[in-house]
Formats: sequence, structure tokens, C-alpha cells
Amino acid sequence: MERRDFIKTGLVTAAAPTLILADIETIKRSRKPMAISTWNHGINANEEAMKVLLSEGSALDAVEAGVKISEADPAIQSVGFGGRPDGDGHVTLDASIMDSKGNAGSVAYLQNIKHPVSVARKVMEETDHVMLVGNGAKNFAISHGFKEENLLTEESRTSWLKWKKNRRKKDDFGPNDDHDTISLLAQDLEGNIAGACTTSGLAFKIPGRVGDSPIIGAGLYVDNEIGAAGATGRGEEVIKVAGSFLVVELMRQGYTPQDACKEALGRTVSRHDGNPKFQIAYIALRKDGAIGAAAIRKGFKYALSSDNQNKLYSVKGIIN
Repeated sequence: MERRDFIKTGLVTAAAPTLILADIETIKRSRKPMAISTWNHGINANEEAMKVLLSEGSALDAVEAGVKISEADPAIQSVGFGGRPDGDGHVTLDASIMDSKGNAGSVAYLQNIKHPVSVARKVMEETDHVMLVGNGAKNFAISHGFKEENLLTEESRTSWLKWKKNRRKKDDFGPNDDHDTISLLAQDLEGNIAGACTTSGLAFKIPGRVGDSPIIGAGLYVDNEIGAAGATGRGEEVIKVAGSFLVVELMRQGYTPQDACKEALGRTVSRHDGNPKFQIAYIALRKDGAIGAAAIRKGFKYALSSDNQNKLYSVKGIIN
């Protein structure tokens, strides 16, 4: 090789890393970080998640930060601090989190810890387990620096006392079977997807009851090659069809996120003669940024943050 050819080749080789880095930055700028979550309080959760995403943070950090907003808000009586208690008057919390590598962590029937989603993340990152429950989950949280605190607000206590006074039957849950779990799915600038799900569960439930939210594949599922899904509503029925896993697998088969959510709901509706007396809703986020949301009945809303907008959308029920 002649000297001038060697120099030219060397210059191209030296420039290659710079060009590659420039291309990566261009790709990042062209990607659109986004967050989708359940219910009205998803708006504030999305806002916090997007702060992380727009600062080039990970989808995992974003979903944790987002749902912690709902967990800390005593006005949201279906999640975290201020959540309606079980039948014995204890606030018990369930949460799960899943990253883009397929790792997962969850806690169930956790008491006196405000942020169960962060405990779930510790389970995922600090142990080789997936789920911890009850006192075991609480002791684990305390050993990792989480503080015990009373999560029962006066408003939720009053609701519980009223329920106890007026209850008429064994399964007289209430009010209106209200358990508006927050599921939040996000995609970051790297294109990676993560999800989190957290709840105080069914109001005035039988002590010891655990719903779908901390169960990987039921309340939450993430497959970074395909997408993610999250659930809200009657947890027992979501568990029976492995709802969030089903939505993601349907997307793998070629269903759009919207049709995947509807098909998963259809499996449950058909089991109840076409007219279930409860609500379930799913949200889905596909790898290419397409989203879907569907509910059995009207009344469900989801929050979507993308393209510098954070808006709430109403969903028509598939049966009314």
C-alpha cells in the first residue's frame, strides 16, 4: 500500500467512530419517547415519567418514577398511601415492575411501605426471586432502607367504617367495585420498553387477597422485542386469562395493539355469557410506538404522553 493510500485509509478509520456516534445521536433524536398509563391519575404519572425519558433516562426509571406519583397521592384511594383498606382495616399494597431485559420483581400484600413499586424493583435487582409477600416483603423493604409509615388516611378509614356498618353480605366490596390500578408502560430514546403496575387492590377485600397487579403475565408483561401490556379492573378475571401476557402474545402473532386488547377482553366476556358484571381494561404499547387500549365497559380512560402532548382519552366499552 502506498503511503498516501495508507493515510487516507487511516483517516477514514479514525473518523468511523465519530460517524457512528453521530448516527446514534440522530437515531435517538428521531425516536419519540412515550408513556401510556391507566385512568385519570395517569396524567400526572406520565408527566413524571416523561421528565425521565426526555432527560435520556431509561424506560425502567421512567415507569418507576411515574407510578410513584400515584402511590404518594392520598387523594387516589386505589393506589398506595390513602388506598382503601382490606376488610380488617389494613392498607395492603401490590406492585410489579419489568424491564426491557425480561427481568421482573413484585411484592404482594405489603403493609406500611409507601412505595411498593420501588420495593418490587429491589426484589428484581437485589435478589434472584421475583415475588415477595406479606411480612417477608415488608422485612425485605425495611432491610433495604424503606421506612414504615401509616398509610391509612382519615378519609379511607371513614369509608371503611361506613362499609362495615352498612355491609350486607360476605362479598359486599365497594364502593362500585372501585380499584383503579395504575399500569404504566414507557419507551425510551434507546427504543427500550419497561412497565410498572401498582395498586391497593379491591376495596375492603378479604384479608390476604391478592389481585393481578403483582403477578407477571397478568397485571403486567413486557417483551422488548414485541411490546408491553398492562391491566386494570377485576384482578381475578385478569389472572384467569393471563391477560397482559395474552395481549403481548397476540401482538407477536400480528394483531394490532388495539385488536390484541379487544381479543383478550373477548376471552373473558365469552366466559361470562357475553355480559360480565365487572370492568377490565388493557393498555398496550408495541415496539414501533403503536398503542392500544380497550375496556369491557364504558368509563375507562387512559393517559398518553407523546409528541409533547399529555392527554386523557375515553374508551368505549366493547359491550356497551
